[in-house]
Amino acid sequence: MSSVITRGRLFAAAVLAAFFWALWSVGLLEPDRLTRGMSNLGIFLSSLFPPDFSVLPTVAKGLVETVQIAIVGTLLGFILAVPLALAASRSLFPPAITAPVRLVLAIIRTVPSLLWGVIFVVAVGLGAAAGALGVALYSLGYLGKLLYEAFEGVDGEVIEAVRGVGASRLQLARYAIIPETANVVLSQLLFMFEYNVRASSIMGFVGAGGIGFYLLGYIQMLQYSKLTTALLVTLVAVVAIDQASNWIRKALVLPSEVSSVAP
Repeated sequence: MSSVITRGRLFAAAVLAAFFWALWSVGLLEPDRLTRGMSNLGIFLSSLFPPDFSVLPTVAKGLVETVQIAIVGTLLGFILAVPLALAASRSLFPPAITAPVRLVLAIIRTVPSLLWGVIFVVAVGLGAAAGALGVALYSLGYLGKLLYEAFEGVDGEVIEAVRGVGASRLQLARYAIIPETANVVLSQLLFMFEYNVRASSIMGFVGAGGIGFYLLGYIQMLQYSKLTTALLVTLVAVVAIDQASNWIRKALVLPSEVSSVAP
């Protein structure tokens, strides 16, 4: 028992030492830097107010485009993710198939959404189309992983019961896996949309449309009162979408039952 406590203390000490070393490495243990930083932060915050609501129509237009990017990107990513997630599920396919599909999803997931935006700006030009495609690829990577983990979490007895009547892989997915995970799939889709609204708001930083174009412009021109208006509009939209997602979750909770397999 004492040896376990000793190892635990040594581990905690090592973690604490690593934490302080990291703090020192990034410069957060330098009093002069912290003092200057707090002073500069105070100046910046004071320049944010009062908001300049004269830009409200322009910002609202950018926000609408941001939401459109998020909707298109999320749904495109979801449509692509479902078949890939099924192909990556060990409940349906052998490792020879699941391993390459998982590798592809991991590679896609490794690239940040902003970098996908840069790639598609190069491919299709400036504008919302590039942002939507960037969000779609990012959504594909993450939804693919989340969904195949949900598919593999289906009770093995349920899968064997459906497989026992001679169901094909497609029927197994249709009548067992998808019905059993419908609530999880819906929840992950809504979460991804909520996240993508936030991610889409900075796509304009790389020319991929949305309200981020105006955010970057206000920052570059030091028009911080206009920046405040843009941030407030974004905040209101994010809160509204969060509330709407909660309502949808409550309204569309599906019963977790296995559909009967057609003879």
